[in-house]
Amino acid sequence: MRIPRIFTTQQLSSHSRLLLESGPSHHLVKVLRLGRCDTLILFDGHGGEYTADIVAVDKNQVEVHTDERRDVACESLLCVHLGIAISRSDRMDWVVQKSTELGVGEITPLLTRRTGIKLAGDRADKKLRHWRQIAVSACEQCGRDRVPVLHPPKALEEWLKTTKADKKFVLHPQATHDSKNSDGSPTSVALLAGPEGGLDKEEIAQAETTGYLSLKLGPRILRTETAPLVAITVVQGWWGDI
Repeated sequence: MRIPRIFTTQQLSSHSRLLLESGPSHHLVKVLRLGRCDTLILFDGHGGEYTADIVAVDKNQVEVHTDERRDVACESLLCVHLGIAISRSDRMDWVVQKSTELGVGEITPLLTRRTGIKLAGDRADKKLRHWRQIAVSACEQCGRDRVPVLHPPKALEEWLKTTKADKKFVLHPQATHDSKNSDGSPTSVALLAGPEGGLDKEEIAQAETTGYLSLKLGPRILRTETAPLVAITVVQGWWGDI
């Protein structure tokens, strides 16, 4: 049986005892049916992970004892910041999950002219917590020990002005720069992906004015949930660890 990996918001240290939060405790006891003396792996998102043994189970509260810290070589040396227009249904969930598996470092949900969803206030906070939990679960599954930073939703104009990276690309099917071409050796990349229907011409021009290179991902038009994942794979292949 594969040893489960569990994220905790508590700061971990070697040879210590701690009570896990209710969510992870419920998952371990009720879903995985683990009990006293069973082993798991803990990480807190600050690098490294710890093997731990369950020492007590009280209702839905699990107490564990950690072993030595060990480093995990799962993080890409290429820092990828994905700016993705918020989409409907579960498309955004899919992008957050899969981009985390592909090693993205930061994700910013964007509000563009064709974005079909408007988020503000409590609704935005709830969505952000939901996406962060998806990223945590993806890290537990894929072996990463650092959770991508999920930024609050931003207007596209603000993201273009404030995001810094060695290389910056805006994705659209009419671009002149082809994904077969690469140069340089950047350590950070920003990727801008539009909503269903794409970014409009003015938004693309605005991105290009602020230093973004238009990038075409082959001859076919990709869906809003497909294009960013292909782009992450491409830049990870050029300068990262794929």
